[in-house]
Amino acid sequence: MTSDEIWKLPAIVHRFLSYRAAIPLAQEQIGVMMSILKSTDKPVESFLDLGCGDGILGAAILAEYPSARGVLVDFSETMLDQARTQLADLGDRLTFANLDYGDPDWVESVQAHAPFDTIVSGYSIHHQPDARKRAVYEEIFALLRPGGWFVNIEHVSSSAQLSIDLFEHHYISTRYAIEQQNGGTRTLAQIADEYRNRPDKAANILAPVDLQCQWLRDIGFEQVDCYFRIYELAVFAGRKPRI
Repeated sequence: MTSDEIWKLPAIVHRFLSYRAAIPLAQEQIGVMMSILKSTDKPVESFLDLGCGDGILGAAILAEYPSARGVLVDFSETMLDQARTQLADLGDRLTFANLDYGDPDWVESVQAHAPFDTIVSGYSIHHQPDARKRAVYEEIFALLRPGGWFVNIEHVSSSAQLSIDLFEHHYISTRYAIEQQNGGTRTLAQIADEYRNRPDKAANILAPVDLQCQWLRDIGFEQVDCYFRIYELAVFAGRKPRI
């Protein structure tokens, strides 16, 4: 099993979903995504969520745009099952697709739903090698409607060790607080050891946010920027030029 395929294992999926509360300013990151999408004068009518997980980004878009229809893509069937469950009452507005966008052929499977008003992704594309990341951004550009936004909520690399250390401290201490609130018995040291030796760690292939923003500019996106950052987490985005 390759390092990225570990995300197909139910135990890893459930661990990630249960630990998401420890992500610093997670709701604020989604809020920034929505602010970017709402900056346009047209409502979102169609969207694509790459690496959708349990559908949290899609849910935010659907709550703001009641007429929108979305395609939720993930290569983990366990993640897609979570999304189907979480968004069961919105199922008629959604298409769920078990696809691996690490394979360029994924585009053909969503082409019938394109062009999209917006494409979003959350903590997913960083699992791809850098060359493939850039290629995915090119594929996203082609799938967007003119004027459409790509917003990526992502785990990125840091040039300062302190930033890495602060992120680790925040995550571990928050996980410990959650453990105590839930009546758990694990110690701070045990949680720290679990985090530092997590089985999915090798699947993280982090790239600097500045480099990724430059890729977007080179591809042809405009209004490219890192719109939010805390430690190793960033929200960066770009818009396909209007005709």
